[in-house]
Amino acid sequence: MNYIQQKFYKKSQGAEFSIPLFNIISDIIAIEASFMLAFWLRFYFAPLVDLFPFMGDVPPLRGYILLSFMVIPVWLLIFQSRKMYRTKRIVFIFDEFFLIGRLVTFGIVFSFGLIFFYRVFPYSRLVFVLIWGISIFLITIGRYFVLKYEKNLYNKGKGLKDALIIGNTQTGFDILSNFSDHKYAGFNITGYIEDDDYDGERFMNEKTKLGNYSNIVDIIQKHNIETVLVTIPSSQHEKLYALMKACEGENVEFLMVPDFLEVITSSVRVQEIDGIPFLKIKSIPMNIWNRILKRAFDFMFAFAVLSITSPLFLILAILVKFSSRGPVFYKQERLSITGKKFNMIKFRSMVVDAEKSTGAVYVKKGDSRYTSIGEFLRKYSLDELPQFINVLRGEMSIVGPRPEREHFINMFKNKIPKYLDRHRVKCGITGWAQVNGLRGSDTSIEKRIEYDIYYIEHWSIVFDLKIIIKTIKEMFFSKAAF
Repeated sequence: MNYIQQKFYKKSQGAEFSIPLFNIISDIIAIEASFMLAFWLRFYFAPLVDLFPFMGDVPPLRGYILLSFMVIPVWLLIFQSRKMYRTKRIVFIFDEFFLIGRLVTFGIVFSFGLIFFYRVFPYSRLVFVLIWGISIFLITIGRYFVLKYEKNLYNKGKGLKDALIIGNTQTGFDILSNFSDHKYAGFNITGYIEDDDYDGERFMNEKTKLGNYSNIVDIIQKHNIETVLVTIPSSQHEKLYALMKACEGENVEFLMVPDFLEVITSSVRVQEIDGIPFLKIKSIPMNIWNRILKRAFDFMFAFAVLSITSPLFLILAILVKFSSRGPVFYKQERLSITGKKFNMIKFRSMVVDAEKSTGAVYVKKGDSRYTSIGEFLRKYSLDELPQFINVLRGEMSIVGPRPEREHFINMFKNKIPKYLDRHRVKCGITGWAQVNGLRGSDTSIEKRIEYDIYYIEHWSIVFDLKIIIKTIKEMFFSKAAF
């Protein structure tokens, strides 16, 4: 293979062609099946026909089939507009579900508009309602199987993009470790390069060093690099410009991991007040209506959970009471929104006066202070169940940054940037950091704060639902739970 062929041939191109194609085929089949199934349910499914009787004869199926042939290309274009047909869409399936719901809604609106111009016969509005619900379900199911296929492909080392890390940084080391463990992300980290005169802290193993900034082009060509992952801090961005300039003509993509400065400046907005432009560099996380909405959701969800799990609640209370000496519940003072104190309730999982000799310390895996069932309770987060009572009282939320003790807050508030910003919203039973594996004393507190701040700045009810669904998964499969 000559240089020109090498330059444009990428081993991941097979996956880049097949995965989008499978998604397109899956969506077409799902949409067409939705039209067929909706038609059958409306006109031939007896319970629905009895509930919504219709006058006259059953319309011919071909009218709906012809309509589906016209709307399918438009639906595919709507999906393409949101980049639903690209590779490495390694996302949580419920992210797909919510996005598919929005896009299908746009597609149904278009279909309603189309029938005004294509009136073979009066179309049933109920059929379109059924198409809306069925297509969301079937498209999601189809994409779930394609997603599983894609992940399986990457886990076997097929279709991976060869990637290069720029910068000998902690972030670069984290990316190298993460992508090496999680092949399903779709990247094969070949190694890293650093500045020619770099003499700072060594985060990366020298064995993975491929060279320096000055020979980046040779490295890209030699290792057939497809993606460059930039991890250098904002203070060195003039070097990034030089590196990108050197790589002109090379068929590679550059992805940059933002550091703390970029995260702050990315939230800057211009607001004009009485003709004077102001830069809003910090906003209130939720307005009053969003707070009301979140509180209503929290109350209803907590009430439903406690109602459904009341038999389990009683069983766990009995087990705690008879497995060790002491009370059923363990109450501990925590701080929530604006530093307000409250007593967080948990099923007791440790012996009485567990911190009498040590003071406030984090729980560790295999902690000797556990009761006979305490480690089991913590492993599956069953000790957290009484916190739904805190939610009913309005002291906590279902989703939010985890509440912390004042001792640890005073320890970290001056060491970790934006640590106290996590108290701008009500603390939660679960959070964005926890469902991303940042649970337990052996995980990075700095990373947890980053995830907490991201949640605060991007809150929505849909985001809360996503975290709740992921929490259920984490309860049974989290390696960090103890």
